[in-house]
Amino acid sequence: MQYQSKLPNVGTTIFTVMGNLAQNHKALNLSQGFPNFKSDQKLIDLVTNAMNSGYNQYAPMAGNLELRVAITNKFEKLYNSSYHPDSEITMTAGATQAIFTIISTFIKPEDEVLIFRPAYDCYEPAIELNGGKTISVQLEAPHYAVDWAAVSKKINSKTKMVIINTPQNPSGTVFSKADMLQLQDLLKGTDIILLSDEVYEHIIFDDKKHQSACLFPDLKSRSFVVASFGKTFHNTGWKLGYCCAPKALMAEFQKVHQFNVFCVNHPMQKALADYLQEPEHYLKLSAFYQRKRDLFLSLIKDSRFKFTPAQGAYFQILDYSNINMENDLDFAKRLTIDHKIAAIPLSVFNADNLDHKVLRFCFAKTDDTLKKAADILNSI
Repeated sequence: MQYQSKLPNVGTTIFTVMGNLAQNHKALNLSQGFPNFKSDQKLIDLVTNAMNSGYNQYAPMAGNLELRVAITNKFEKLYNSSYHPDSEITMTAGATQAIFTIISTFIKPEDEVLIFRPAYDCYEPAIELNGGKTISVQLEAPHYAVDWAAVSKKINSKTKMVIINTPQNPSGTVFSKADMLQLQDLLKGTDIILLSDEVYEHIIFDDKKHQSACLFPDLKSRSFVVASFGKTFHNTGWKLGYCCAPKALMAEFQKVHQFNVFCVNHPMQKALADYLQEPEHYLKLSAFYQRKRDLFLSLIKDSRFKFTPAQGAYFQILDYSNINMENDLDFAKRLTIDHKIAAIPLSVFNADNLDHKVLRFCFAKTDDTLKKAADILNSI
């Protein structure tokens, strides 16, 4: 057969490459962003109860109503912001499906979509598949701060969408209130849609506050807020997320969503609706992961790696420039093969594979795993 690939430059993801390498060489896998500890047994039991109670057929297209009401209550409690459960919330097969569907709904050939790099790797392929053009704003290590004057110069009449991710994967940085206000000023008076990827909203450190797009009236009016239960409740394999948006935007989203997946796992939705009745299940998450971050960093403080503590999410960036100036992908592979610890090179998320000599390590691991990882890193 003769065919032309719609993604000719896309190969195996770096997560698969490093994950397979870790498995083949029996290395500690701190590359992929998933916990190696169990989800709460209470939540698992609630899924079983939902199955036994008959929640085994299609859920409503927008999602289980009890869960949508629970999400509405969460936004009112945390952000004093309201989304109507009937028309402004949709359950999705993970945040990635939400992001893909949002982009597919609104991006047409030649539309420009602005992203901030290092950027999670699902954004650009979705833009490309829909004929859009990715416009990159490169952030510089180690602080990954946004130059909003530079952003302003990249916005023009072709700009259809801006994608932000806070707390950010892979850098572990967060947007401040000042950042969000400057973004709001830039987009005011335009028809630009904001896709706000907030999957790590409950994992934020050092008394910082998550600055959701829904907190800023003009941003909220043009925004999809995307969230993930998998990241929040240690069950990434469930692939369950959701998005919130004003009614008119959500109506367009659902036109595509219904022919993409139509609906998602019903018993898990019912279980989460019950589990969310206790807000402490997500409110305690920042403290839980800050303890893991602090443990990991305290264990490697005397190593040759340099670091700025992550502000959010469960990834820590380590600078290895005191060790060597090797290409980050080559160094990551050598660490896995020779030292039996796997990480993710950040250059794959940057414009033109810009290499800052840093690697991303996931600290959503048991304390024992983190201690073993630190022993390896301290020996390098």
